[in-house]
Amino acid sequence: MYRYDEFDQALVTQRAKQFARQVERRLAGELTEDQFLPLRLKNGLYLQLHAYMLRINVPYGVLSSRQLRKLAHIARTYDKDYGHWTTRQNMQFNWIRLEDMPEILLELASVEMHGIQSSGNCIRNTTADEYAGVAADEVEDPRVYCEIIRQWSSLHPEFSYLPRKFKIAVTGSDNDRAAVKVHDIGLRLYRNEAGEAGFEVFVGGGLGRTPFVGESIRAFLPTRDLLSYCEAILRIYNQLGRRDNKYKARIKILVHEMGLDEFGRQVEEEWERIREGALTLPDEEIERIRTHFEPPPYESLPAESAAYLAKRTQNQDFATWADQQLADHKQPGYAIVNVSCTPIGRAPGDISSGQMEVMADLADRFSFGELRVTHNQNLVLTDVRQEDVFTLWEALISAGLATANHGLISDTICCPGLDYCSLANARSIPLAEKLSARVADTSRQQEIGEIYVNMSGCINACGHHHVGNIGIVGVDKKNSELYQLMLGGSAEADASLGKILGPGFDEDGIIDAIERIVDAYVSLREDGERFIETYRRLGPAPFKEAAYDGTTQGR
Repeated sequence: MYRYDEFDQALVTQRAKQFARQVERRLAGELTEDQFLPLRLKNGLYLQLHAYMLRINVPYGVLSSRQLRKLAHIARTYDKDYGHWTTRQNMQFNWIRLEDMPEILLELASVEMHGIQSSGNCIRNTTADEYAGVAADEVEDPRVYCEIIRQWSSLHPEFSYLPRKFKIAVTGSDNDRAAVKVHDIGLRLYRNEAGEAGFEVFVGGGLGRTPFVGESIRAFLPTRDLLSYCEAILRIYNQLGRRDNKYKARIKILVHEMGLDEFGRQVEEEWERIREGALTLPDEEIERIRTHFEPPPYESLPAESAAYLAKRTQNQDFATWADQQLADHKQPGYAIVNVSCTPIGRAPGDISSGQMEVMADLADRFSFGELRVTHNQNLVLTDVRQEDVFTLWEALISAGLATANHGLISDTICCPGLDYCSLANARSIPLAEKLSARVADTSRQQEIGEIYVNMSGCINACGHHHVGNIGIVGVDKKNSELYQLMLGGSAEADASLGKILGPGFDEDGIIDAIERIVDAYVSLREDGERFIETYRRLGPAPFKEAAYDGTTQGR
């Protein structure tokens, strides 16, 4: 993984010391909260319902065991002994005291971490495929280009005060695990007919109160032109994006109102002015960054481990877990292991300090000291020898991290909701906990198969409800917490936005409605269809009938 050079390290250390003085001024009453707000947001510090929340960047989801141990220390020392993985592959702490912030930032800087640009109207943490560099279906490693984007975008003077926040995602596979089409800029790395590496560029995606699927603005962009083209897009957005209304300030609104053709024309015109120059990526610079992502010292192993196959035969629980949690690795004899941070009856994405330390130890022992954070709020060990998978599974059981639900109905995405967030209309965490308890039976989850349930406490869509196969959004109706159902969303390569099914439900009613919808799907599917495929074939009618055909009607 990439390691800071002297410039990176100096930057984050100096920034921590600068913010320490700003905190002192706020605590002394020299700064009002309104004056302090833009300063704290530049360092990832939010003020939530009950306390400050600190968001810490995990660039493109790559995390070292050393960094995870530091996060465990911060959770234990400065928070309530746990942290929360977000849908942008970051870590959040929800119970931070302002007076502790200077020390926390210095602790983070000591392990090459920070909260710079994790909030504010700037380019946020670039996200990527959690299997980057190891996936069997990968064309090329996107981490190389994510790191290039990170270095270019960090404290970029021209883009520090954009009309609104800006998010970039990169995938190196046709199987999009980075949700690139629901980002401001989405980049799909592939090779053209001549074998040259480049990107299909999507622009104008995003969720929130006005969701859009990104549109392809350029079919093939050579890798050398990555930064100049992104800069051209951002310049047009920075110049023309709305600044009078924050709800209409995202690039998706600009692209929609201008039209893709006109927006694209202006981007191409700007790009022609700047494409040859300092922003051109020389091959040697790409290769220099690539050296930071050289494969670890893999052993030469048979494609299938006899010990692993024997354990599968001997232990059905292990076989069930392995079928659900493992993904194909490009290196023979190795496996990608998905580790669930969404246990039955618990809040999705939460992880205790003890579990963090266990995962750090397991990464050192089994995966070359590296982990990945996923946009589904889980963890991945990317480089586990097949022959070690059974021993790893036993260790995960002891740590409470061996739930076999990757891609199943209990593996929900969930925002903090009204339990923490001042913007929320309804609680989402209790809903996620109730749903997972309702569908806890492993055999039933496997019978249902792949299905993604995403829930948000309000229309801001931090829980990505628009791209859940089943999406749930909290609404406030006459001071009552209600939940609306959306069906048909997907964050994959064929991305789609879910459609509202009908009136909202109360907390118990929404769980019952989901169960009836799932029962209808199981009875209607053909030839092993996934939920999204059955929905697209039949449309909403049979599912709407099922949802509202119960004793708890929507309101």
